[in-house]
Amino acid sequence: MAHAAVADLRSSAFLRQKPERALDADVRRKLLRRRLFIAFGALLLIAAAGWGGWWVWTGQRYISTDDAYVDATEAQITPQIDGTISAVPVTDTMHVKRGQVLLRLDPADTELAFAQAQANYAQAVRRVHQYFANADEAAAQVAARTSDVKRASLDYDRRVALAQAGAIAAEQLSNARNALETAQAALVAAKQTLESQRALIRGTDVDHNPEVLAAKAVLDKAQLDFSRAVIRAPFDGVVAQNKAQIGQRVHVGDVLMSVVPVKDAYVDANFKEGQLTRVRPGQPVTLTSDLYGSGVTFHGRVQGLSGGTGAAFSVIPAQNATGNWIKVVQRLPVRVALDPHELSEHPLRVGLSMTATIDLGR
Repeated sequence: MAHAAVADLRSSAFLRQKPERALDADVRRKLLRRRLFIAFGALLLIAAAGWGGWWVWTGQRYISTDDAYVDATEAQITPQIDGTISAVPVTDTMHVKRGQVLLRLDPADTELAFAQAQANYAQAVRRVHQYFANADEAAAQVAARTSDVKRASLDYDRRVALAQAGAIAAEQLSNARNALETAQAALVAAKQTLESQRALIRGTDVDHNPEVLAAKAVLDKAQLDFSRAVIRAPFDGVVAQNKAQIGQRVHVGDVLMSVVPVKDAYVDANFKEGQLTRVRPGQPVTLTSDLYGSGVTFHGRVQGLSGGTGAAFSVIPAQNATGNWIKVVQRLPVRVALDPHELSEHPLRVGLSMTATIDLGR
């Protein structure tokens, strides 16, 4: 009985202490929850303050886009004369230097045209020399006819004096008059011939005569066509889209291949229209490519902004004057010039994807 009474006393004491312990645990949990909320709020305030400071001092200074691609002003290789391809010493992906032979055309036709032009030029020079000789001959003829007129005039004057004295017949006087008129007519004809010959050479020498200059122009054109039978690279670059085949007949303007100047590559970064308020030429740009990853950083500068959006220059521009118009944020290409030294160390190819970040603060 005594043991049962002690157990009852202990049980009643434990029951009285249990609500007190439960109440203390609730208080502690509430206090912990309050402290956690205060700490979380403090962290939020610190993060917001940090983000705000970053945005004020750094974030708003940069704009970035991954809608950027490598481009270059490639040269389309086209023949300037008609001909048949006789040799193509280059292939796609080959690096070429400025002046290196890209292809050759059969020179047979241009050689014949050049030889004919040379012959025509030599003939024109000889013909003009003859014009000068003819002018000298015509001048001599004028001098001779002038002498004939003087002689005939003196003879006629003597005949007139003799006729007045009755020493000669009237027929002789008539013959002297006819001889004078014939000599005068011959002098006029000689002067006209001289004038016509001088008109061919007036104001020029042999080298600057119009006929010689025309023949020289044809000769120069033939020589130029002869040189155009060999097509060379206009600058350093990589051969692309090579369509030239040996034996192919080509015409002026046919696109045979392209040469891409990879060392002069640039980037067209397409920024949203709302990002371009503070973009100015000359601002520094940092870029990364998907080819090399974030470990290689390219540096460049804003070269300029395009004159229109991509939609405005598309083949079929958008027609927004409709009833179901929906506003779409437009993008404007920004041309970024790259550092040539970095391009030589890490070459890029046309069409590669880039990520561009412009520093608006500088």
